[in-house]
Amino acid sequence: MDALKGTSNYPVIKIRGQEIVKTEEPVVEEIPLTIYLNDKELVTMLAAAGEEKYLVIGFLATEGIIQAVDDIKTLAIDTGKGVIHVTTTSGQIAAEKMFLKRYLTACCGKGRSAFYFVNDILTAKTVATDLTITPGEAMHYSKLLEAASETFRLTGGVHGGALAAAGELICWSQDIGRHNVFDKLYGRCLLEGISTQDKVLVFSGRVSSEILLKVSKMNISVLIARSAPTTLALDMAEELGVTVIGFARGERLNVYSHPERVRGI
Repeated sequence: MDALKGTSNYPVIKIRGQEIVKTEEPVVEEIPLTIYLNDKELVTMLAAAGEEKYLVIGFLATEGIIQAVDDIKTLAIDTGKGVIHVTTTSGQIAAEKMFLKRYLTACCGKGRSAFYFVNDILTAKTVATDLTITPGEAMHYSKLLEAASETFRLTGGVHGGALAAAGELICWSQDIGRHNVFDKLYGRCLLEGISTQDKVLVFSGRVSSEILLKVSKMNISVLIARSAPTTLALDMAEELGVTVIGFARGERLNVYSHPERVRGI
């Protein structure tokens, strides 16, 4: 896998014990991207450079603003100015009007209060697939993700994620923002016609409720993470039918929800 484009060398003073060394190290570039939707400013995102088209398509899809790539009439990206102009075939829709509006509700029959974005309520869906996985396969995908993370090894500044099937990574992305990783992956799948329901998703970071919602919107039933989940994420996973596997590192992992998809346990 190629390293993520968009890194710059910065001077650094490295101190290890009594040793002091002046050198340079690569640092991930962070860029603002403002999306104008149907001639109105929608949101400014902070992201790593690269895959901007995937990012905006995946973002609009998970927000329910588009249902398919064909819903986009025009898409113009000016990375120099940090501006993305999008027009949709249907013009302004309800999901666009409700963007960033919050809704307070109780989660998953447990009485745990949570703020949802209204668009999350409209677009999150229960995942129901016959896909299963073995613990060995989950560990294998986690190792493949770690091996692909060249930019993380160089900079320590990005999250990585990939769709996987049949023992290999199908498509892969990385970004400074956890959410951006999922939007880039989903945007690529929509643009290139890659099915998600027969894939698992392996991720380098923590599984929050927002990440879990992204996974459900992508119709992915198994999420393998190298880090920890949160309580609200696991409550949502139970309700939305997502198998969450956490701390998948080396030869160990934890299965937190819907263990029926993990064979041999």
